[in-house]
Amino acid sequence: MENPEVLTDLDVAGRQQRAATTAQSVMKKLPEVTLAFWIMKIAATTLGETAGDLFAQTLKLGYFLTTVALFLLFVVTLLVQLRSRRYNPFFYWTVILSTSMAGTTMSDFMNRDASTKYLASGTASLGWGPQGLGLGYPTGAAILISILVVVFAVWKLTGMTFVIRDIVSFRGEVLFWSAILVSNTLGTSMGDFLSDSSGLGYAGGAALVTGVLLVLVALMRVPVVPNVLLFWIAFVLTRPLGATAGDFLTKPVAKGGLDLGTAGSSAVLLAVLVGLTGYAHAQERRRR
Repeated sequence: MENPEVLTDLDVAGRQQRAATTAQSVMKKLPEVTLAFWIMKIAATTLGETAGDLFAQTLKLGYFLTTVALFLLFVVTLLVQLRSRRYNPFFYWTVILSTSMAGTTMSDFMNRDASTKYLASGTASLGWGPQGLGLGYPTGAAILISILVVVFAVWKLTGMTFVIRDIVSFRGEVLFWSAILVSNTLGTSMGDFLSDSSGLGYAGGAALVTGVLLVLVALMRVPVVPNVLLFWIAFVLTRPLGATAGDFLTKPVAKGGLDLGTAGSSAVLLAVLVGLTGYAHAQERRRR
């Protein structure tokens, strides 16, 4: 004979488990990490480089004004993302793009100065306000690495997970986006150093970062190396890949670029990112 009490307990337990799974699915606001995720990340970071340069250099708004404007844009897009009750690809990738654009000009403002080597031919200054702090790439990168370490240390002390698919709380999401903004700014400094100061050039810098990313992919099969550590290293490194790729598309041929221009390159990259985001949105609706 079946025991009704046992069946009832099992039924209640099953319902509770299903309810918890449903609640977590509703609360979850960050995407699964797949190949499509990394393709969109690289597209967004490359667009962040070309669009940031478009506003600061091509339109000659300058690093200071562009940084202020793009940081405010980041705050607005982040508020929309935080107020959302579930994962929305358009909200998520808009914040990624805004952190990439803001990170581009924040890095440029920190590391560069008013010297002509950072300006287009015939340009004496960029926009209103200070041209840059002139810290240089090594000093700027050291400062940003220190800030990123502090963010991760605070994150660790909270006891919350670093695995993005398991981040379901407001505080966890705030820490996640803080790390993203700093890592994208750091990645820009690294990419500009590889392109401008290392002697590798734009294509060489992109090739080096791509090689390191392939090593990280191989390390995923090594059990002793935590995948979450590999994820965050790769997340930082896709930014210099985007920075060097963006410079390769837009800079003059004499400097080793393709000279496609910031406006044209940004338009093409935006179309690609919008298309991929639309596909991700359709996939998310189908999953629900």
